[in-house]
Amino acid sequence: MTSLPEGLARSLAEVLGPKRFRTDPADRAAYAYDNSRQRGDAGGVAFPETEQEVAAVVRACAGHRWPLVARGQGSNTTGATIPAGGALVVSFERMDRIEPVDRANRYVVAQAGASNADIQTAAREAGFFWPPDPTSAAYSTLGGNLACNAAGPHAVKYGTPRENVLGLTAVTGAGDVVRVGTRTTKGVVGYDFTRLLIGSEGTLGLITEATLKLWPAPQAVATLRAAYASVPAAAEAVARVMAQPDLPWVLEFMDRGAVGLIRERGVELPEGCEAVLLMEVEGTGAGLEAAVAGVSEAARGEGLLAIDTADDPAEAARLWQARKALSPALRTLRAGKINEDVVVPVARIPDLVARIESLARAADIPIVNFGHAGNGNLHVNLLFDPDDERETRAARETLPRVFEAVLDLGGTLSGEHGVGLAKREFVGMELSPEVLRLMRGVKQVFDPQGILNPGKAIPPEAGGA
Repeated sequence: MTSLPEGLARSLAEVLGPKRFRTDPADRAAYAYDNSRQRGDAGGVAFPETEQEVAAVVRACAGHRWPLVARGQGSNTTGATIPAGGALVVSFERMDRIEPVDRANRYVVAQAGASNADIQTAAREAGFFWPPDPTSAAYSTLGGNLACNAAGPHAVKYGTPRENVLGLTAVTGAGDVVRVGTRTTKGVVGYDFTRLLIGSEGTLGLITEATLKLWPAPQAVATLRAAYASVPAAAEAVARVMAQPDLPWVLEFMDRGAVGLIRERGVELPEGCEAVLLMEVEGTGAGLEAAVAGVSEAARGEGLLAIDTADDPAEAARLWQARKALSPALRTLRAGKINEDVVVPVARIPDLVARIESLARAADIPIVNFGHAGNGNLHVNLLFDPDDERETRAARETLPRVFEAVLDLGGTLSGEHGVGLAKREFVGMELSPEVLRLMRGVKQVFDPQGILNPGKAIPPEAGGA
């Protein structure tokens, strides 16, 4: 383990005290990994409680040109919160305040360490909801959600965090506290630094709090499940559903591999089912009935085996529980997993699914697909046995071919998981050298010493690190 410089350690102890600045090997090890299953090298862990303390911590690190990494609960799957070279881990778990909801102006202010679930609860109790709700909502934090622009199923109708954050506060790499954005739904003064910081994976600033745009909670929701005889039939149905006026506020896709896993969890499906769409429609009274009818009609077509509406909230909850269990359940098929969250235009989903199935056959490995099909955002899971050299090599060699297919179809390499370490080497496939040069310039302005989450998101220049 790399230790912090003595002078930096003294400064941090003065700012935070011994209980909120830790260098014990056990503490450092506990904060050196995330859900990517990678492990790094943390030089220490800081637990600030105010944005002033965050700024003081960053200034101390800048004075020693020492790297630091922001961390929520470590749910990231791309290694974006992995510390390297003894980086200081700045944990936001003690900055979890949620202010009372402003009902009149339909927003709530929350600190970066607040969990997504607690924000949803606060909003719901006031009669509202905040659309971004990733599968990790029960434990992931607001800061992490914003750092990766993590959205979840309701983005299909209401958008990602970029569309649902009015403004935020962040600390730059120089230790300056900046407040950007507004508390109004309109505003055009200055550059849009709010959207720039969202999705930047902590490489431009450490987000400390945000003003979140809320929506009225739906009065009623209907859950529909459509079962199909083939994956292409379900993929074609997605395009039809998204082309009609009554958009569902959730549209999830599961292929044959995912179907097998949810069957194991007690979900009954028609014989011969190889793909499922799970949809939710919101509304009231006759409006809800009309929306359900419109979505149901669009879902019908060649290959449809059955379309059903969940009869009660318990049945709907059981369907969602099976969907949310899919990602961890993949480990029962193979211990090794490369989990990607690619996005293509909705109308190209059938083409993407066909390309991925062809790649799976060529590589002779399982590839399981599911995700937020209404946005064209699929979680592509390349599975392999880590003890099998052929399968391991095949999975790694297939990954760039998946990315090539996505880009050929006009898509992007990540919808909400971010780039982190896992996709850094592939960013140049999507972004031109000119764009990457601009990104490095922006990074230099926000982080002149290069201390904020170095080695993440932006690929190195030729010959660089």
